[in-house]
Amino acid sequence: MAFWRSLAFSALLLSLFVHGALCFYLPGVAPQDFQKGDPLQVKVNKLTSTKTQLPYTYYSLPYCPPNKIVDSAENLGEVLRGDRIENSRYVFKMREPQMCNIVCKLKLDAKTAKAFKEKIDDEYRVNMILDNLPLVVPIKRMDADSTVYQLGFHVGLKGQYSGSKEEKYFIHNHLAFTVKYHRDTLTESARIVGFEVKAFSVKHEFEGKWDEKTTRLTTCDPHAKHTVVNSNSPQEVEENREIIFTYDVDFQESNVKWASRWDAYLLMSDDQIHWFSIVNSLMIVLFLSGMVAMIMLRTLYRDISKYNELETQEEAQEETGWKLVHGDVFRPPNNSDLLCVYVGTGVQFFGMILVTMLFAVLGFLSPSNRGGLMTAMLLLFVFMGIFAGYASARIYKMFKGTEWKSIALRTAIMFPAIVSAIFFVLNALIWGQKSSGAVPFGTMFALIFLWFGISVPLVFVGAYVGFKKPAIENPVKTNKIPRQIPEQAWYMNPVFSVLIGGILPFGAVFIELFFILTSIWLNQFYYIFGFLFLVFVILIVTCAEITIVLCYFQLCSEDYLWWWRSYLTSGSSALYLFLYATFYFFTKLEITKLVSGLLYFGYMLIASYAFFVVTGTIGFYACFWFTRLIYSSVKID
Repeated sequence: MAFWRSLAFSALLLSLFVHGALCFYLPGVAPQDFQKGDPLQVKVNKLTSTKTQLPYTYYSLPYCPPNKIVDSAENLGEVLRGDRIENSRYVFKMREPQMCNIVCKLKLDAKTAKAFKEKIDDEYRVNMILDNLPLVVPIKRMDADSTVYQLGFHVGLKGQYSGSKEEKYFIHNHLAFTVKYHRDTLTESARIVGFEVKAFSVKHEFEGKWDEKTTRLTTCDPHAKHTVVNSNSPQEVEENREIIFTYDVDFQESNVKWASRWDAYLLMSDDQIHWFSIVNSLMIVLFLSGMVAMIMLRTLYRDISKYNELETQEEAQEETGWKLVHGDVFRPPNNSDLLCVYVGTGVQFFGMILVTMLFAVLGFLSPSNRGGLMTAMLLLFVFMGIFAGYASARIYKMFKGTEWKSIALRTAIMFPAIVSAIFFVLNALIWGQKSSGAVPFGTMFALIFLWFGISVPLVFVGAYVGFKKPAIENPVKTNKIPRQIPEQAWYMNPVFSVLIGGILPFGAVFIELFFILTSIWLNQFYYIFGFLFLVFVILIVTCAEITIVLCYFQLCSEDYLWWWRSYLTSGSSALYLFLYATFYFFTKLEITKLVSGLLYFGYMLIASYAFFVVTGTIGFYACFWFTRLIYSSVKID
């Protein structure tokens, strides 16, 4: 079902893009009006921890289950994120406050006590949803008169009684919910614009025989005006202890309109964002790129003018530089088939990123549409297979290749196969931990169908069309005998120049990379796609220019083996990305478990590999265009 829902979502995205339906709400994001007394169903989502990165279902802990647990329909992105949205026993009535409602009473045995303690140790948080809004805990900032929001509340906490050194585990068993609403003064209907909670640990007491419907608590009794306001008498988590789960609901009218209700959520990490430093960094990169472009234009203009002014063969023979290798510069490289495959895959990724960015900037992939971003990226990658096949076949035919079906198959299979192998290993590790983050077999089948049922055929279609096109003509003829490459200076060593070339593209994105990693691994929202698109454009410019500069120096040194080096020069920025991810792991995260560490480095390896393919392809095409341009601009005798 997840697969078909994903296809429906992609069809909706395409219809929105084609018809420009600016006033259309995405599924699950349309506003819902509630009258006073209408029931509000609270749904529960996964338990999450930044220490383990392993999500679990809400009912993996012995929380009070409803009579029948019903799973909500989830799209492909939600399943891959580990979301498991289910119903709960928390039921409110719109604009009708409730105090000290009893959910259930639970007696802990050794197993359930251990489960709660483990989740408290790993600082797990409970996530809930009301009217598509996630539950947040408001936290007042000490350094400013503002509030930040933490997604979900902690399962419990560890502490000590006064005068004791023994550490105890306490559970948050009383939840004080606050539902904020915006009321329409004409119709008296209201829309929910906020869902907050304060969690307390309370050792509830009662008199007489326990009856869930009639028992009145002495520790929380609205009739006696005795409500929970602190955790001075906390509830311990120990075997044979009884825990009573309770909740309050308060309703607050708000001036925030429904369309702006996500604003507070999306500003969660504003205390960490240093806008000035980000913009300053981008301006420096733009300045450097402009300087590089100016130097290149002036140098090339002088070189081309000088070469075209030569009148005699003797003068030409005395010249050195990039013109001397014109008979070898377009000689097919070693492993040219592999280069074609990587270029085609890079085009596929580039198209996916570009279209995803455009949808995100237009607001179609907001966090309110959970899983939408990942679903869109997967589907777009699949459909961009047609461009991958086209690009690889065009380059392959230029290299005098004849077996276009072989190159199409390798383009369709190689990169997804490598990623899938890593993904299957990681998924097996998650499965072994019984985490909800493990991809179910049904979803796995849907992914395989997307790959072999849609992506592979599209790659073959694109390759067929690309191979039928006339071969790309080189501006100069290639000699039959390769020219000998003179000994190169140390700074023109391939390894050195490739490693140097990746620094500038990485410098264009590393500040933004911090916020992306924080949103992924520290469970925060990321929604500055407009700025991210600007960073992406600067990354493209930087990759292209640094590759062109180093390619020019290489040709001036009479080294014509530029094909692979152009790809690796900007692609080497992926190495710095992985090194930065390693640095981030040891400085910002508190992951201590082996499986969690393997998950982090496994997923960052996949991300770095994809980054290598994208940046390498940008550098390759920039250098390809550059060499064709300069060699078509000079007179070749």
